[in-house]
Amino acid sequence: MRIRPTLSWAPTEELPPAITDPEPVTEALRRGGVLVLSGAGISTESGIPDYRGEGGSLSRHTPMTYQDFIADAQARRRYWARSHLGWRTFGRARPNAGHRAVAAFGQRGLLSGLITQNVDGLHQAAGSEDVVELHGSLERVVCLSCGATGLRRELAQRLEEANTGFAPVAAAINPDGDADLTDEQVGDFHVVPCTVCGGILKPDVVFFGETVPPQRVEHCRALVRDAASLLVLGSSLTVMSGLRFVRYAAEAGKPVLIVNRDLTRGDRHAVARVALPLGAALTTVAAELGIALRHESAEPA
Repeated sequence: MRIRPTLSWAPTEELPPAITDPEPVTEALRRGGVLVLSGAGISTESGIPDYRGEGGSLSRHTPMTYQDFIADAQARRRYWARSHLGWRTFGRARPNAGHRAVAAFGQRGLLSGLITQNVDGLHQAAGSEDVVELHGSLERVVCLSCGATGLRRELAQRLEEANTGFAPVAAAINPDGDADLTDEQVGDFHVVPCTVCGGILKPDVVFFGETVPPQRVEHCRALVRDAASLLVLGSSLTVMSGLRFVRYAAEAGKPVLIVNRDLTRGDRHAVARVALPLGAALTTVAAELGIALRHESAEPA
């Protein structure tokens, strides 16, 4: 029997009320040593929907699981058709004010590190360095047979050549870069194999139902240990991959602050949850710290 991933969460206890003043975040950053953990909510203002917020993709879309991808060739065909179409839109997304604020905080030496649950590369595009991509990156692909890795843009070109004229209209794009398509729209989409061994290619991301590599988890734990505080940005913390670091920080006596408009699974561990849109909240924090954010470039990063 296949185990389905945790896709939703509901509180079983009364949680502390949220606040609408980002001052605790400002003060934590003023002290420095802040470790940021970001989720899908920081990218919504770039046009990439989150999973669980208002209008989140889970209300209409079940993400691909690792088990289904491995076991079912038709599931892989659906995934790559939808992901190939989504890549065209996903790859055009630009960093928003939230990403630029995080990059500015890092450049001012206020952060001890940055962990992201996102696979969109927008933190790096905004100028953040040494980003730990907890769930990997859509920029890369890996062969499940020989382990060879490659660039997604090169795979996209191969898929274009193998599927001339494939241009259905997607109902929506999801946080993992997957587009909503019907089976009829997927049709007989042709999946291309690894150029080294002919094996199965997979995006270099952690699917639902898959585990984060242990060495990456331990690296993140070390970042928590070295941080003065943990700042969660735009994550519901529904899945354990992110929640465990909140719990670890709280157990170590590190202050946890969360900026997320909705309740999160980590609220009971936080000294404060700021219920504001991320772009506005972090722009306000930057202004309080005397940091001017650069405007978005008209050119792709």
